[in-house]
Amino acid sequence: MRELNLDQLRTLVAITDLGTFSAAARALHLAQPTVSLHISELESRLGATLVLRGGRKVEPTAAGAVLVERARRLLRDADDAVDAVQRHVEGRIGRVRLGSSTGVLVYLLPEVLKAMERAHPDIDVEVSILGSAEAMERLAQGTLDVGLVALPQPARPGIVLTHWRSDPMMAFVPRAWTVPKRITPQWLAARPLIFNDSTTQMYRLTMEWFADAGLSPRTRIELNYNEAMKSLVAAGYGAAVLPLEHAGEQLHQGVQVVPLRPALTRHTAVVHRPLEAVDGATRNLLLTLAQFRQV
Repeated sequence: MRELNLDQLRTLVAITDLGTFSAAARALHLAQPTVSLHISELESRLGATLVLRGGRKVEPTAAGAVLVERARRLLRDADDAVDAVQRHVEGRIGRVRLGSSTGVLVYLLPEVLKAMERAHPDIDVEVSILGSAEAMERLAQGTLDVGLVALPQPARPGIVLTHWRSDPMMAFVPRAWTVPKRITPQWLAARPLIFNDSTTQMYRLTMEWFADAGLSPRTRIELNYNEAMKSLVAAGYGAAVLPLEHAGEQLHQGVQVVPLRPALTRHTAVVHRPLEAVDGATRNLLLTLAQFRQV
């Protein structure tokens, strides 16, 4: 026996509910011969009479009543499946895997995630703390949907990179230190230093700043958690060069933030696969991130 046809089942339910073939035809926007054909094909397929014809109102047979009951469930499930797919395509529901550094996560992403929750409550944004190189690699492998990465990054085929924001790099130094109004590479190189790990874009950016002054300082400790670095600065362990990611950033009591001379800027980009290759949920996250982009 061939599989049941949902359109024919919908016709049977409509006839049962409305009582006549003509009423079902009007409700379903079908010609009446098409409605009659749907029922006759169903009866032929099942080898059973499904409706009693000839009276003022069409009534289902016992076999027809059993099929109508099951058909209602099948049609409801089919409608739910179509709606679920449509919501996924339109980006009203889904899951997006987002990679970000700790600093961006702590100071910049909360407002983005709040906006996503408000506009798209059925989209789950799954955030992973990743360095820029790992985020780029996972994006290329297809295990990440969107990354917030430090620039510059080498071009990769099939990956779109869009500037998102620029943040000034500052010297975070213990409050007990006596410091100039602007800190130079020469002044900072003579102090104990706390840097990001040497594999990170932040480390390379900072070391290039020193290298332009002809310096190659040694670090006292390297780690990738900016808040831990600030805690060590507050304890007097050393100084760090980090982005000031939020104008109202709450600083540790024992930390002072001093501008650099020459100035240094950390640029952040949004990276993702081409729009035609991403789902609706990812597109909605990208649109939300764009609302927070620095012009």
